[in-house]
Amino acid sequence: MTRLEILQREIIGCERCPRLREHCHEVARVKRRAYRDQEYWGRPVPSFGDPKAELLIVGLAPGAHGANRTGRLFTGDRSGDFLYKVLFDTGFASQPEALHRNDGLALRNAWITASAHCAPPDNRPLPEEIRNCRGFLLEELRLLKRIKVVVALGRIAFDNYLAAAGPRPGAIFGHGAESETGGPLLIACYHPSQQNTQTGRLTEPMMRAVFERAAARIAGKP
Repeated sequence: MTRLEILQREIIGCERCPRLREHCHEVARVKRRAYRDQEYWGRPVPSFGDPKAELLIVGLAPGAHGANRTGRLFTGDRSGDFLYKVLFDTGFASQPEALHRNDGLALRNAWITASAHCAPPDNRPLPEEIRNCRGFLLEELRLLKRIKVVVALGRIAFDNYLAAAGPRPGAIFGHGAESETGGPLLIACYHPSQQNTQTGRLTEPMMRAVFERAAARIAGKP
C-alpha cells in the first residue's frame, strides 16, 4: 500500500470527534425514508482521486444522506450532481454522475478532499472538529507532490486550506478570486450546496469557468 492509501484508511478509522461520530452513526441507523433499504457508510469518508493529480479540490464535509450514505465525497446528493457534471465537462471526471462508490467514476488529474471527513449536524462542523481533521489535509499536501491548482469550495474550505498550507498576503475569498503567492494557484469557488445552486448564487457556467481556468493553468497557460 502507498502512504496515500494508508492515510485514507487512517481517515476511515478516525474517532477524534465524538459529536460527529455519534451524528454519523445515528443518521446511518435511522436513515432517510428514500434510502431505507440501503446500508449507510456511517464512517469518516476518505478522500479520493488520482494520486498524481495536479488539481486539488477542497470541500467542506460529507452530506448526511450523501457521502455519509455512499462512502465517497460528493456522491449521492445534489451537490455532487452539480459538481461532477462540471468536472466531467472540463475533463477532470470520467462520467457526469456519482451515484455510489462502485459506480465506475474516476477522477482524471484531480484529487478531492474535505475540511471535515465526517458529516456534521446542520452541515456545520465546529472549528475544533476542522482542526482535528487538518492533519489529514497537511499529509495530503505533503504526499500530492504534483499539485499546481487548488480549488476551495466555500469559505470554510478556503480558510482551512490556508491554515494548512500557510497564509497568503492578499488572499481573499470571492467566487473566482485567485492567489498564487507562495504555492499552487488557489482559486476560490462558491460551494455547490443547494442553498447556492437553487438560489442562483452559483450557476453551472460560474463553476465551469473556475475549472476551465484550473485546466488552463495546468496546461501551462498564464
